[in-house]
Amino acid sequence: MSFEEITPSEFFYRNRDLAGFTNPTRSLYFTVRELVENSLDSCESKGIKPELFVSIAIDGSEQQEEPRFYDVMVQDNGGGIPRRHLADAFGRVFYGSKFKLKQSRGMFGLGVTMAVLYGQATTNRPAFVASSVSGQRYYGYQLKIDVEKNRPVILRKFEGRAVGWRGTLVAVTVLGDYQRAESKIISYLEQTAMAAPYVTMIFRGPRGEDLRFHRVTDFMPKPPHEILPHPLGVDIEMLKKMIRAWKDRGDLAHFLTRSFQRVGGKTVQKLLERIDIPGSMEPGKLSEDQLQGLMSAIKSYEYFLPPDPSGLSPLGADLLEAGVRRMLNPEFLTISVRKPSAYGGHPFTVEVAVAYGGPRLKPGITVFRLANRIPLLYDESSDVTWKVLNNMDLSGYRIRSEHPIGVIVHICSTRVPYKTVGKEYIADRPEIEREIRLALRDAFRRLRVYLSRKETMAYRKKRASTYSKYLPLIAKFAAGLVGAKKPPPYEDLIPTLEREVLLVEEAA
Repeated sequence: MSFEEITPSEFFYRNRDLAGFTNPTRSLYFTVRELVENSLDSCESKGIKPELFVSIAIDGSEQQEEPRFYDVMVQDNGGGIPRRHLADAFGRVFYGSKFKLKQSRGMFGLGVTMAVLYGQATTNRPAFVASSVSGQRYYGYQLKIDVEKNRPVILRKFEGRAVGWRGTLVAVTVLGDYQRAESKIISYLEQTAMAAPYVTMIFRGPRGEDLRFHRVTDFMPKPPHEILPHPLGVDIEMLKKMIRAWKDRGDLAHFLTRSFQRVGGKTVQKLLERIDIPGSMEPGKLSEDQLQGLMSAIKSYEYFLPPDPSGLSPLGADLLEAGVRRMLNPEFLTISVRKPSAYGGHPFTVEVAVAYGGPRLKPGITVFRLANRIPLLYDESSDVTWKVLNNMDLSGYRIRSEHPIGVIVHICSTRVPYKTVGKEYIADRPEIEREIRLALRDAFRRLRVYLSRKETMAYRKKRASTYSKYLPLIAKFAAGLVGAKKPPPYEDLIPTLEREVLLVEEAA
């Protein structure tokens, strides 16, 4: 029996299905998704209104049938990547800026590098990356990834005038099936524009498609702040790592108050009293038993304040409404935004929109799932949102199968509980499930009021139409019964009925 060690690059090279790169169709979609999300994060972190150019073009190879090689390119106007980090950011797995405790689209520092790795594995073509921080000079590399050493291999360097351009450009060649992936890619771009109505995005497809999504608002959500870990969100290994990284000369009490959020002196005193460890002790001198005792005391302590929500950057009711109206243009729309909550020491918040009618919604319920502004398009039936919907009695809200209803659920968190590295569906954590259910109930109650008024209006319209049709006949028949020469006046009754319908319409 022999043993060997492999690098993260080689692990994901062998197991790219874990990151969603399972076949040419999904891989082309995931390549676009990862490059777009990386660009959006780069812009938003600097408070820059994103302007993205997305292109998919058929590679110049001799392949004529799907799957074939495609050149995928995304360019943004973000803050750019410093020259010293550029090659590593795209040529080393688990290297990046995604490992801080705050809300971001990326979580694992893997996505863009995985696209480069997939392209290299399927086409043997290098990737091209370029970036400008100053707007005066840009720097670029043609590179591959050394999977055995998990480092970039630079094949060629580029440098030139940026002519005012700031941002990053990434181009990769991948094996893809655009014929099957087209609908998912278009849906992803549309829903991305819905989740970020402040984005301007241009898409050029291999069949001459030219889609343009212009921003409908200049307002952007406040960028999230990096926050300290919450005591309930750490385990003993993380605690050891924090102690090793502790550079202050302070004692244990000082370490606990400075290393965790919302932990004050009184809380530390109560914790240490439970395990009989003096607060003056140096953190680095804790024994294994003392560390285990401290961890047990933290996990059993019931009086920690909730996690700090400043690490979150939700859309808010106004932006969510603008995004939904931009995409769906519904007849009726209501928004429900929950207050921040927490699971396992990680803050999160749920935002829900329920839309009715309009040109884009078909009969039945259409669900749009978003997580940290990422549209989730695959594995819908496994997601917590559908679990909540399937357990709700929608008939109590006057919702029928023929009603065209859109349900948009957005979950923001510093740690979205995805079930896979591919980030396609969310685990049914009880706390998240509860918040989604409460938000949906709130939105459905308002929809019920609207549907009730709509039904009343339809009934009164029908009644007014019936009366308008038969009143002349009834009047004529009544005149004949009493032998009158003229029917009784009935014309004034019809405007009264029409005004009644208008009043109902205005109330709705």
